[in-house]
Amino acid sequence: MDFTMTSKRFFLLGLFLVIGLDSTGREPIKSPPPARTQANVVRARDLGIPFEGTPGKFNSITDVSGVEVGYTTLLSGDGKLEVGKGPVRTGVTAIIPRGHDSLNDPAYAGYFSLNGNGEMTGTAWVEESGFLEGPIIITNTHSVGVARDAVIAWRIKHGAPDTTGYWWSLPVVAETWDGWLNDINGFHVKPEDVWHALDTAHGGAIDEGSVGGGTGMICYEFKGGNGTASRVVSVAVAGDADPSKEKVSRAYTVGVFLQANFGRRPQLIIAGVPVGKEIPGEVYKKESGSCIAVVATDAPLLPNQLKRLARRVSLGLARTGTISGNGSGDLFIAFSTANPNAANSDQVTHNVQTIPNDLMDPLFAGVVQATEEAVVNALVDNQSMTGRDNHRVEALPHDRLREILKRVHR
Repeated sequence: MDFTMTSKRFFLLGLFLVIGLDSTGREPIKSPPPARTQANVVRARDLGIPFEGTPGKFNSITDVSGVEVGYTTLLSGDGKLEVGKGPVRTGVTAIIPRGHDSLNDPAYAGYFSLNGNGEMTGTAWVEESGFLEGPIIITNTHSVGVARDAVIAWRIKHGAPDTTGYWWSLPVVAETWDGWLNDINGFHVKPEDVWHALDTAHGGAIDEGSVGGGTGMICYEFKGGNGTASRVVSVAVAGDADPSKEKVSRAYTVGVFLQANFGRRPQLIIAGVPVGKEIPGEVYKKESGSCIAVVATDAPLLPNQLKRLARRVSLGLARTGTISGNGSGDLFIAFSTANPNAANSDQVTHNVQTIPNDLMDPLFAGVVQATEEAVVNALVDNQSMTGRDNHRVEALPHDRLREILKRVHR
């Protein structure tokens, strides 16, 4: 045997495979810039900022059991904008309501639009059916189409036809605009980026700030992006007027995840303090931006009740100062992981649980509190970024924020 010839053949075959993979493969950047590590992650509570309510273990939407979050972060290029080449500052966020193990078990859901200058596909069917029938994807404004199609392809690969034998999907895909920092018309988000975010979605601690769909976002004219927080609330009933009856209560978790891309600098309020007026700076000449929010809970709620929960995101955002301007796409969706298999058509009727409307106030409070903290987390757990045409957006300075809050005894 001619070992020399055989070795050459293996070398050429390997070289061919490498060239082929290099020309067709596309490995997305899966993490923020190298300067960020888990050791230097700082969230709002780490700065001593006071918030109401009790957070869950991770203070995250993933405190709701079963919820998984995944990212693809796309960062490349510097300097002058060349459409189609970059600089690229964008990405994809995927939220799977019941996790990978229950992809085909729809969850009760409700949708609310505070201001509709934005997009969240699939919500007509959420409103009509009362169910969220798959993952939620969040990306930039001009990547909604490719993301929607990619979700369908991913679900076909991982799912199954419904009981009627048809393969169909109406995905929920939402957006905010990152064109100040990103080559948004270069269409850099590809199907494989969406698949990566879905495939790598997980529970537990998740990154915030300039990752996933939030990579190129701006909030209150500081570097914005993703933020999350949670609240553990107690829903209680004291029986009736009889004082001898034992009080009954149950704990539930409410988690909020948002893609923050809204607000003018002077509007920013943190812990009741007008911080934005104390730190001058400007990116835009007028109100601009949007907010996509996802609310998850393990409380057993019906679709109309979940719509009420989604509305309360508005109050949490207002606590941070935003007016939800004309150019803002402020779109919110809420779902419950309770009542599994409620959409199963293998039986004529289902027994489902729900909480009476008169007992929902703790859940409303949890959404408002978690929304407020999620916005501040998106600002605090972040870094400055330079993007297209050397546009630069500074991160909220931690020392300056501490100084302002200390001055007013907050």
